Amino acid sequence: MILRSTVYRKSVDILVKGFSGLSASIGLVFLAWIIWEVVKRGFAALNWEFFTALPAPPGMEGGGIANAILGTLIITALAGVIGVPVGIMSGVYLSEFGKNGIFGKAIRFTLNVIMGVPSIIVGLFVYTILVIPIGHFSGYAGAVALAVIIIPVVARTTEDMMNLVPNALRESALAVGASRTSVTIRIVFRAAKSGMITGILLAIARISGETAPLLFTALNSPFWPGSFNQPVANLTVTIFNYAMSPYPDWQQTAWGASFIIMAAVLATTVLARFITKEVKT
Repeated sequence: MILRSTVYRKSVDILVKGFSGLSASIGLVFLAWIIWEVVKRGFAALNWEFFTALPAPPGMEGGGIANAILGTLIITALAGVIGVPVGIMSGVYLSEFGKNGIFGKAIRFTLNVIMGVPSIIVGLFVYTILVIPIGHFSGYAGAVALAVIIIPVVARTTEDMMNLVPNALRESALAVGASRTSVTIRIVFRAAKSGMITGILLAIARISGETAPLLFTALNSPFWPGSFNQPVANLTVTIFNYAMSPYPDWQQTAWGASFIIMAAVLATTVLARFITKEVKT
């Protein structure tokens, strides 16, 4: 065993703390820089027309992105309706019924793999199984792509939160004659409810800023979302198109849309952290 001097160990400790603090500071600086640029450039684009009007034709000033805001809300809500129940039930199975089984381990491994898959690959997958057979882009395909991203996040969060519930609660309920399903729904669900809501909010915050899956599925539209069986306007693809355009007015609109998404993601994340803090206390 090699003995280290006190001076050497303290020097290493100070070096590691200094490097860690510097790394964290670099991340905070870039985050603050991004937020400042988006607020500075995006806030100037906000006005009543921005939230209520359709996009102006190319080269014309004015107009808004009301159709993209509405389309994003609908696609996100539909993705949540599809993905959240599947994710919750997957987490329940992993925590309560298939924790150590081969099938449960296979599901857990699959969910971990899906969480690591780039979102553009998810979009390409849904494009292959839905858009190509149907023959056109649609809001439904966009919602399915986002739901695929939601499912593993909600499932793993649900499993983790339910695993934190003491087994004594389960055993007490089973001892008085309650069924396993009743114990899961009435006891474990209630105890893990706040943590599960936090996971759902974080999953929704993540998909609200996804662009790549929607490029392959929902695409975009300059009109109001009349039918979801056709291309649907959304904020992220609008930002992509407008930021790449040569028109300064469209580029300004892209900054405004970026500000809206950033504010929504920050608000959702803060709410999730607040709920998590309430759970810990």
